[in-house]
Amino acid sequence: MSANNAFHIAVLAGDGIGPEVMAPALEVLRKVEQKSDLRFRFTEAPAGANHYLATGKSMPDSTIKLCEEADAILLGACGLPSVRYPDNTEIAPQIELRFIFDLYAGVRPARLIPGVPSPIVGADQRGIDLVVIRESTEGLFASMGKGVVTHEDARETLVITRKTSERLFEFSFRLAERRKARGKPGSLACVDKANVFKAFAFFRRIFDEAAKRHPDVKTDHLYVDACSAMLVKRPWDFDVMVMENMFGDIVSDITASLIGGLGMAPSADIGDKYAVFQPCHGTAPDIMGQGKANPTGMILSTAMMLDWLAEKHGLESAAEASETIGRAVDQIYAGGGIKPMEFGGSNGTADITKAVLAAL
Repeated sequence: MSANNAFHIAVLAGDGIGPEVMAPALEVLRKVEQKSDLRFRFTEAPAGANHYLATGKSMPDSTIKLCEEADAILLGACGLPSVRYPDNTEIAPQIELRFIFDLYAGVRPARLIPGVPSPIVGADQRGIDLVVIRESTEGLFASMGKGVVTHEDARETLVITRKTSERLFEFSFRLAERRKARGKPGSLACVDKANVFKAFAFFRRIFDEAAKRHPDVKTDHLYVDACSAMLVKRPWDFDVMVMENMFGDIVSDITASLIGGLGMAPSADIGDKYAVFQPCHGTAPDIMGQGKANPTGMILSTAMMLDWLAEKHGLESAAEASETIGRAVDQIYAGGGIKPMEFGGSNGTADITKAVLAAL
């Protein structure tokens, strides 16, 4: 689309509950259209385990071309435990897209919404509002599909490069600076295992170099094991954390569990030009087709998309729309009228969607 406020969105609904949570997200964006000057054109395309079963490929070339041409990419959950590549790994277009489009910054916010239960004592009073930034193209995942397995052993290689680390840290410091401007602490911790591995000592040195270019951001260093222990005791002490791919994969699941679970957690994979937005949860085939899926993570991922479009295009109305979606989600949970099934409530996909649309 040519107008500054009109955007073409690639929609890859995926597998399992992916399509079930994608539909509410698109309804929310259509509601945003009614309330703002923003305009969206959605183009749906196949990706995932079901497409692999039908064609032998996780995504057709046409899907990749669509993603390349679109202004942003919305992705539902992809993959099914029962569908595997010959090497027994799962079908994962979400990971493949990170490599195809060089989406090196995996952004995983974890904010405890008022009225949502947390397993951490005191979190309802102290609050949780942090961001995990996970490098998404290197680290241990650089070996995906390339590992060597023999009868005697298996080997995967961790890769950390200066080029990607420098871009990752610049992204992380800019995010910390934006959060500080919005009234957050604006601090940034480098999470690694530099006391054991040379690769992580290298990672830390590059972080420290970047820190000198951003003197207004308070920085810290944490070993990943200590960080994990601290997160489940005092998560309110954290603001922004940046780490290697596999560490980020694990830590972001921990942080999601602190704010009500993966169904509440949005995410983005961002590069210099492209970005993918998707919920943190999986395809949940055990509840597929039953109307039980929580669309909150997917809806909040659309808010992240709007915030990214706002920054990229200098469009204040997109930033306002992002904040409006966040406030609507806060409102439905804080009021106590919505309790998803994973919290022991009776509200499924339709109820949550209807409540968010009404709040908008």
